[in-house]
Amino acid sequence: MAVPFSLASPWRFVRSARLLQGLRIPALQLHTTGSAMGATVEDFNQAKAKLSTLKEDPGNEVKLKIYGLFKQATQGPCNTPKPSMLDFVNKAKWDAWKSLGSVSQEEARQQYVDLISSLVAAEAPAQAAEKPAGGAAAFETLLVTTEDNITTICLNRPTKKNAITVEMYNEIIKALELAGKDDSVITVLTGSGDFYCSGNDLNNFTKIPEGGIEKMAKDSGELLRGFVKAFIDFPKPLIGVINGPAVGVSVTLLGLFDVVYATERATFHTPFSQLGQSPEGCSSYTFPKMMGLAKASEMLLFNKKLTATEACERGLVTEVFPNSSFQTEVWTRLKAYGKLPRNSLALSKQLVRGVEKERLHAVNDQEVERLVERWLSDECMNAIMSFFQAKAKL
Repeated sequence: MAVPFSLASPWRFVRSARLLQGLRIPALQLHTTGSAMGATVEDFNQAKAKLSTLKEDPGNEVKLKIYGLFKQATQGPCNTPKPSMLDFVNKAKWDAWKSLGSVSQEEARQQYVDLISSLVAAEAPAQAAEKPAGGAAAFETLLVTTEDNITTICLNRPTKKNAITVEMYNEIIKALELAGKDDSVITVLTGSGDFYCSGNDLNNFTKIPEGGIEKMAKDSGELLRGFVKAFIDFPKPLIGVINGPAVGVSVTLLGLFDVVYATERATFHTPFSQLGQSPEGCSSYTFPKMMGLAKASEMLLFNKKLTATEACERGLVTEVFPNSSFQTEVWTRLKAYGKLPRNSLALSKQLVRGVEKERLHAVNDQEVERLVERWLSDECMNAIMSFFQAKAKL
C-alpha cells in the first residue's frame, strides 16, 4: 500500500506533539547524480506525483524536510508568523521552512526533486539508475549513472547514513571496474541524503560465519584489500563530492582521490583507536604525506574530527563550498571537466599517480594484515561490544 502523503492539507501523519518534541532539523544537503542542474516545473510536478507512490513511511524528519522544500519552492523564503510554542505540529513545519533561509525557489525545487528521487530509488534501487554504467549492471546499495561524460557512483543507504555493508563493498568494487572501462571522462563518488558516509556498518561484525571469527577476519581482510586496490588502480580522474559528514574508511580513502570537493557542513572523522582498530585505505602513508606526521597522528591515532575548512587546510580536501551553493558550483565544474579529452586526462593521471602505485599496494597489504590482527584481538572485540552496549542505552 502506498503511503498517503498530501502537502496541500494539514499533516495528518503527525500523530502527536510528542513525536515532534526535541526534533532536530539538520541543514539540508541533497545529492545530484550528474543530472542537469535546475529542475523544471514539470520535474517538480512529477516528483510530487512520485511522492504518493512511496510504500514506506519515510519518517517525520524527512517529511518535515519535504514540506519545507515544497513551501520554499512554491512560495519562496518563509514569510508567515511563527506559530505558538504550544502548537507543536505547525511550529515544527514552520521551523522546517524557516531553516532554508534564503535558498532560492529554483534551488529548493531542485533539492525537492532530488530528495523524492532518492526516496523512490531507495525502495527500488535496481530501477533507479537511468543509464547504468557498463550497460546492464544493477545495484542494490548504489545509484550509478553516466551522463555528460561523467559516471557518478552514489552511496544509497540514506536512512543508515550510507554505512558500508559487505554488499556495498562488493558493489563499489564492481561499479569502479565498470566505470574504469566505460566511455566517461571522469568518475564521481558521492552520497545520498545528509551524510556522505558513516563508515563501516558495525553490524558487519555481528554476522559470524560457520568458520568462526578467524574466517570472518580473514574474509573481511581480503575484501578490504580488493576494495582499496580498486581505488589505487582506478585509471581515470576520481573526484569525491562530499555532501555531508564522512567517517572511517570513507575518509581514509580520500588520499587516493584526485580531487575532493566538500560542503562546508562536512566533517571528517577516523575514530579507529576508539574501536580498537587501526588505519586503512593507505592513510598511514597518504595522510602523513599530505598533512605532516603530527597532524596525521591527531586524526589516525587520537580521533580528531576535522571540519571541512580544517580538512582543506591539511590537504585532504581540495576546496570547500557554501552549503547553499555546493551542488550548483561543484556540478558546473564537473561538467566542464567532462568536456576535456578523455585519454589526455587518463594518461596524465598515470604520470602523476603511477610512480607511487607499487608503494600504495604495499601499504595496503600491511594495513590489511594489521587490521586482521586487530579484529582477532580481545581489545578490539571489547571495544566493539562497548560501542553496541552504549548504542543500546540511547
